[in-house]
Amino acid sequence: MKNESSSIKSPRSDHRDKADRLFGIHPLMEALQGERSVERIYIAKGRGGGAVEDLIRLARSKGVPLHFEPREVLDRIIGSTKHQGVMGLVAAKGYGTLDEILERASKQGEAPAVLVLDGVEDPRNLGAVLRTADAAGFHGVIIPQRRAAGLTETVAKSSAGALEHVTVARVVNLTQALETLKAAGLWIYGLDPGAEKNYLEIDYRGPVAIVVGAEGEGISRRVLSACDERVRLPMKGRVASLNVSVAVGVMAYEILRQRTPRQLK
Repeated sequence: MKNESSSIKSPRSDHRDKADRLFGIHPLMEALQGERSVERIYIAKGRGGGAVEDLIRLARSKGVPLHFEPREVLDRIIGSTKHQGVMGLVAAKGYGTLDEILERASKQGEAPAVLVLDGVEDPRNLGAVLRTADAAGFHGVIIPQRRAAGLTETVAKSSAGALEHVTVARVVNLTQALETLKAAGLWIYGLDPGAEKNYLEIDYRGPVAIVVGAEGEGISRRVLSACDERVRLPMKGRVASLNVSVAVGVMAYEILRQRTPRQLK
């Protein structure tokens, strides 16, 4: 078939500005099923198995060109061996807006639940956070332009496909973004280990935004001062903090628990 070749160009050079590289079976499956256009997919020769066959069938059904290459070629292009033998070029993931996040909540008939990340620079942490945000039903995630991870290939892989479903807004000024959320009726909670109030004491069923800082450094002083209220996660052991993705998971599922009708729990 003409769309299944073994010739490869340099995806990094000829698609630098208009395409993202996704690697890993699940992220590519989600991209094929989502809204982003998949330009072509590279598969390591000899790579088989049910999941790969499912990926190939889905790609063929959508007319996506398939290229079969030696695994070493994918290793070289990606710069890693951790790609599960598949890589795709997809249209670059765009950032959303605060209005789009709030509109999403409105369309779903739900009180907005927004996650705000302050200074999370590790792309693997960001990917894990996006995975949790999607699973727990958050309507969007807000990140700053500076001193923070953006939507990279590593984020996409770490999110296990959740990047395709979560609206991520990137803003110049987090403090101003919080003021915008306040004007829209959201109550802003900052996760702070020094807070007096336990996070379990809060009713999260109304419109809320949860602000979480980087592991170790926490929320910056200016952003923390813009929060309506500070809450803490109880820590009984000797460690001073949790990984940011774990902290987000604890908060996110308390919000989901409170918002889930009792008969569905």
